[in-house]
Amino acid sequence: MKAMVIHQCGAPSKFELAELPLPEPQAGQVRIKVMASGVNPIDCKIRSGAVPLAPAFPAVLQGDVAGVVDALGPGVAGFAVGDAVFGFIGGLKSHSGALAEFALADVRLLAHKPAALDFASAAALPVVGMTAWEGLIERAALVPGQSVLVQGGAGGVGHIAVQLAHAAGCRVVATVSGKDKGKLARQLGADEVVYYRDEAVADYVARLTGGRGFDVVFDSVGGVSLDASLQAAAVGGRVIAIAARSTHDLSPMHSKGLDLSVVFSLAPLLYGQGLERIGQRLRQLALLAEAGKLRVLLDARVFTLQAVGAAHALVESGGAHGKVVVRVAG
Repeated sequence: MKAMVIHQCGAPSKFELAELPLPEPQAGQVRIKVMASGVNPIDCKIRSGAVPLAPAFPAVLQGDVAGVVDALGPGVAGFAVGDAVFGFIGGLKSHSGALAEFALADVRLLAHKPAALDFASAAALPVVGMTAWEGLIERAALVPGQSVLVQGGAGGVGHIAVQLAHAAGCRVVATVSGKDKGKLARQLGADEVVYYRDEAVADYVARLTGGRGFDVVFDSVGGVSLDASLQAAAVGGRVIAIAARSTHDLSPMHSKGLDLSVVFSLAPLLYGQGLERIGQRLRQLALLAEAGKLRVLLDARVFTLQAVGAAHALVESGGAHGKVVVRVAG
């Protein structure tokens, strides 16, 4: 089979086309004919070596996948040859990824693809969807009527978080950088938008909550945005962070008795714990998609398997408008 591999970490140009043996599924695995694979910032960091998690070289990267089951390993139940599936299968450490014509996947990491999503949209959903789901539904335990601030509400994870909070019956506020993104956030379910470049945290907290603060703040940006999230949270509120490799003054957290929870969606694969939770989250996301309550924004540019380097370069540039997807087949 054809695959795009790296023989060492580095720039997007490190990807090379290779012929690899067709993998055979082992117990608890299926083989997937890959239709598409989503590109996430963590994939770029693994490729560059900034996050040292690459599989053994020659490494097949990227965990987000959508495709069709074409072979079953021993003991597999719940999936059949011909099933359309999506999931987060690896691309790190001992788990090979999806940048190939075929890929192996532990069935705990998969769910049936919702008919409401095409293969490209389904391939773009797993990491961003699971991250938002774990943060808002599992960690924050949203209940109807709560006020939720989503930092970066038009971004990859943020635009899913806005939809999940809206579907949960919450009052949703999204921070965005400009009017086009503000319009998009409203279309996805935001009740209000904040142009963070133009309005100070104290001002929008006063305007939108009467100075009380938000019950839940979901921060998809990190850095100074996490500081703003601590400031914007209500007394006793919850802050969910997905980018926390940074140093912060936790005084606001202490003074308001906040809960701070960090979500890292790769952790189950890294530590071999809770793999079944990935499939569980994906199934819940599929139900929302089928109900018309969840959609995935895709960048309009089309990248083939051999153009994965250009796809990575686009993600790293910050110039993508929606999720970037590599189309492998079909």
